[in-house]
Amino acid sequence: MTAPVAAGLWTDADPPAPLGGRHKSTGRIVYPCPDNEDYERIELPREGTIWSWSVQRFRPKSPPYEGPDDFEPFAFGYVELPGAVVVETHFDGIPFDELKVGKPVVFQPATGANGKLIPAFGAIS
Repeated sequence: MTAPVAAGLWTDADPPAPLGGRHKSTGRIVYPCPDNEDYERIELPREGTIWSWSVQRFRPKSPPYEGPDDFEPFAFGYVELPGAVVVETHFDGIPFDELKVGKPVVFQPATGANGKLIPAFGAIS
C-alpha cells in the first residue's frame, strides 16, 4: 500500500475518516491536529459538502512543486464537515464540470502527484 504524505491525517479504519484536533480549553476544532498537548485528537465526519473549489490547470512553479513533468490538472478546494470544521482538500474522481458548491462528498485518500496518499474527497456513490 502507498504511504501517506504525513502520519495522523486519518484513521486506520476501513473506510478511513479524517482526524482533527479539539482545543482542550476552547473546544475549537482544527484539521489536521497539531502535535501538542493543548489538543485532543478527534475523528471528524467522513461526509461533507463542497464549500468552495477551483481547478489547477497549469504546472505550478518549481520549487516548491515537486510533481512529475507530465502535469495533469487537478481540483482542490474546501469541504464543510458538519458540526466540525471547513477543511482544505483535493477532489478525486469528480469530473471538473460536476464540481459545485453544496455538492455532497466523502473522505477518500487518493494518490497525489508525489505518489503518496493525500487527504481527498470524492463523489458519494
